Amino acid sequence: MSFPARRLRRLRATPATRRLVAETRLSPDDLVAPLFVRQGIAEPRPIPSLPGVFQHTVDSLCTEAKRLGSLGVPGIVLFGVPERKDPFGSEASDPKGIAQVALRAVRDAVGDDLVVMADLCLDEYTDHGHCGLVGPDGRVDNDSTLERYKEVAVAQAEAGAAVVAPSGMMDGQVAAIRAGLDESGHSEVAILAYSAKYASALYGPFREAVEVTIAGGGDRRSYQQDFHNAAEALAEVRLDLEEGADMVMVKPGVTYLDVLAAVAASVEAPVAAYQVSGEYAMVKAAAERGYLDGEAVALEQLTALKRAGAAFVLTYFAAEVAELLGA
Repeated sequence: MSFPARRLRRLRATPATRRLVAETRLSPDDLVAPLFVRQGIAEPRPIPSLPGVFQHTVDSLCTEAKRLGSLGVPGIVLFGVPERKDPFGSEASDPKGIAQVALRAVRDAVGDDLVVMADLCLDEYTDHGHCGLVGPDGRVDNDSTLERYKEVAVAQAEAGAAVVAPSGMMDGQVAAIRAGLDESGHSEVAILAYSAKYASALYGPFREAVEVTIAGGGDRRSYQQDFHNAAEALAEVRLDLEEGADMVMVKPGVTYLDVLAAVAASVEAPVAAYQVSGEYAMVKAAAERGYLDGEAVALEQLTALKRAGAAFVLTYFAAEVAELLGA
């Protein structure tokens, strides 16, 4: 065996040595927890396809946010689930809507100890399940949707969001939102853009969590990215940064490590990755059947996302992994 090969083996010899020379380190600081808050429930409601994840009441949301902070998790991203949906997603920008009520409550509960982010989209709030307004022809109307996004961004900022996270993949959404925030006196609110968001088959459990069904059995392939392509992700990221995004995201994360690595290598802004609901659910399902060690796989996948260049990761494993890392 050659001396270089022996050197590599020696550096793997013990757990302490492996820790000493590790190139990538995962900590609770790298994690952001997606949380769901639902209108009209009296206690947290389990989400069957996302074991360990709940639709929260406002009170239980605040309790969970405090728990995450105590575990060292620095951020949460909030998704609202309203009782009433309509073609315009009216509840998304209503100051009395569930997301805004929850944002105010959680900011009162945690202050600036956590970075409180708000998902900015319409699909949770529309009766047709699309991320934007739908025209008479049944297609999403990009330009009219931008005006709604501005209204939602201002409502979320006024409710206390430190970061708004537009996820609808409308052309020009970041520029519209930045203008709306600045014009309303909320220039301090940051934008985390879902810049490279793919039309993935891995979002099913999330849609159960937010109770979304796309009308007529439709899909979002006309405005989310085609999973066959990587180069367009770089173009989308570049456009969002030029329009004023402070951070950008690749979604899904684990399944698109090549895209994540390429984006992280090409920009100076922080790049987030979203370990999406389907990626989480597959690990949980396999672990429940004894096919694999769920905790070990979670740590491995999250470390892979960091290794590929993620500054932080949105993950449903946030609390579980933070507990493991702090043990």
